[in-house]
Amino acid sequence: MNPSFDNTTGIRNAERRCADPAAEHCLVLQGALVELRREHAPLLTGWGRLLAGVLSGGGRLLAAGNGGSAAQAQHLTAELVGRYRADRPAFSAISLHAETSSVTAIGNDYGFEELFARQVAAHGRPGDVLVLMSTSGRSPNLLRAADAAHERDLVVWAMTGPRPNPLATRADAALCVNAEHTATVQETHLVALHLLCEAFDAAVASAAADETISVRPLGGAADHQPDPATADRR
Repeated sequence: MNPSFDNTTGIRNAERRCADPAAEHCLVLQGALVELRREHAPLLTGWGRLLAGVLSGGGRLLAAGNGGSAAQAQHLTAELVGRYRADRPAFSAISLHAETSSVTAIGNDYGFEELFARQVAAHGRPGDVLVLMSTSGRSPNLLRAADAAHERDLVVWAMTGPRPNPLATRADAALCVNAEHTATVQETHLVALHLLCEAFDAAVASAAADETISVRPLGGAADHQPDPATADRR
C-alpha cells in the first residue's frame, strides 16, 4: 500500500504532489476511503445493528443536512423505506429537509436555525435515531436539531468533516472524515451510508432467521402445540 495513505497528512499531501486534477481527486478520495475502512468500519457496523433493532421495534430514523449533505441524508432514508439490496420490510425514515412546506413555514415563522429542531420536536420519540450530515460540522440548524433531539431522548449520530467541530461534540457518536475538500468528505460519507445499510440489512436478516428458527423448527408448527397433560403446570 502506498504509505502516503497511512494518515491524514499523507491524504492531504497527495493533493499537493499531483498536477492532474482528476488523478489528484481520486488519490485524495482513495486515502479517505482507506481511513474509513481502517478507522470507522466497526462504528458503522454497530450503527447498522442498533438501527435495525430500533426500526424493527417500531422506532423511526430522522435525517437532515444542507446542500449536498441533504441529498445524502435523503439517500439514506430512501434505502430504508425502499430497499438497499435484497427485499425486506419497509422501515420508518424521514428526511426533514425534504418536507418542503414545513421547511418554508418554519423558516418563515421561526428562522433558518429552527428548520430541523422544530421537526425533531414533532416527529421524534424517545429511542428514535437522528442522523445529521454536515461537511463542516458547524451548521446552526443541525446543532439546534441535535439539542432538540437530546431534550427528547433521541440517539444522535453525526457524519462530518474533520474534528474538532461542534456537531461531533453534540452527537452521541460521530464519523468524522479527515479530508480538506468538501467533495472528498461527501463522497466518503456516501460510502459510509452504504456500509451502514449493509450492516442494517444483515442485522435485519439475521433477526428474521433467528425468529423463524425459534417459531418454526424443522419439526414443524405441530411441535409447538401445548401438551394438555402439562398445560396447567406451566
